[in-house]
Amino acid sequence: MFKYLCLNPISKVGLKGFTQEYEKTEAIDEADGVLVRSASMHDMELPENLLAVARAGAGVNNIPLEECASRGIVVFNTPGANANGVKEMVIAGMLLASRDIVGGIQWVKENCGMPDIGKAAEKAKKNFAGTEIGGKKLGVIGLGAIGVKVANTAVNMGMEVFGYDPFVSVAAAWNLSRHVKHVLNVDEIYSECDIITIHVPLMDSTRGMVSKAAIGKMKDGVILLNFARDPLVDEQAVLKAIEEGKIRRYVTDFANPTVAGREGCIVLPHLGASTEESEDNCAVMAVQELIDYLENGNIKNSVNFPACDMGVCSQAGRISIVHKNVANMITKFTALFGDMGINISDMTNKSKGEVAYTMMDVEERPREEIIEKLRHIPGVFRVRVIK
Repeated sequence: MFKYLCLNPISKVGLKGFTQEYEKTEAIDEADGVLVRSASMHDMELPENLLAVARAGAGVNNIPLEECASRGIVVFNTPGANANGVKEMVIAGMLLASRDIVGGIQWVKENCGMPDIGKAAEKAKKNFAGTEIGGKKLGVIGLGAIGVKVANTAVNMGMEVFGYDPFVSVAAAWNLSRHVKHVLNVDEIYSECDIITIHVPLMDSTRGMVSKAAIGKMKDGVILLNFARDPLVDEQAVLKAIEEGKIRRYVTDFANPTVAGREGCIVLPHLGASTEESEDNCAVMAVQELIDYLENGNIKNSVNFPACDMGVCSQAGRISIVHKNVANMITKFTALFGDMGINISDMTNKSKGEVAYTMMDVEERPREEIIEKLRHIPGVFRVRVIK
């Protein structure tokens, strides 16, 4: 019996994926797995028995990744599960910024008591006129699941699309419209595009990437959209650029004191993935990832461990080992099984940075003696008998 804890409300559609072999708990000390959305785990004391954390969403800055890795706790996210919801909000953001729809709606609210509001509206509408997005140049920085969908949709809306991502995956490249111009230098997007949207993860290397210098390279009157993470953008520099007329509108999905209520800023309360469909998709994927790891030891979409898949074990036993990514670890593992006279029928080893993960299918169920010996090998973080 496995136990799981939900740190945030998780879609019932996803939770239905758990079988009778799973029990929900309210205590993290009892949990084998944790499901989380936005709750911060940085100040939480993680118990020894915790095996995995599944984030029902893409961003994982609320989870202590390095601590989890060093303790053998696999952290999953759900890339692409909310991509369509975010894509639709990005397109809405472009429309809101290109035409003063928000101002027009506010005018109607403020003048709703006028008996001749229809005639007054005809005179007032010139104050809310804007531009169309068809024919404009859109720059997409980051061609992951969301960036690709935004780029392809923009192509279908008649925009000229530039895409930048030096690490674009094969899957993303296959899904990207052939009409998207893939540029090798982000400065080309800054200098060429009328609208720029950011879709990169928040890391040390991307924090503040849209800087004062980057903004200085942009066209006058550019529209900037940020539905990724607010620290990617130097928002003080954005406000200055709005005052100077460099930036026409800044659309962000992250309300904070810097931009909330400021002229030229359209600030949304993190609505990008706030759809029933996105929440269901994320929950379903997170639960599936958790189940496959707990039951089979397989890792898919982990942010702190390598991908590793050996399917369902057909042998007498399967052992998973989380360890340092150093030389001779596999030799020590296999020698130990050889000394005990246990045959390894299948094995895989993958690494990611300083962490490695090994799975072995063996022809007899491993005894506690060998498990203890594996645990005492220097550099081993966790040993688990899966079957």
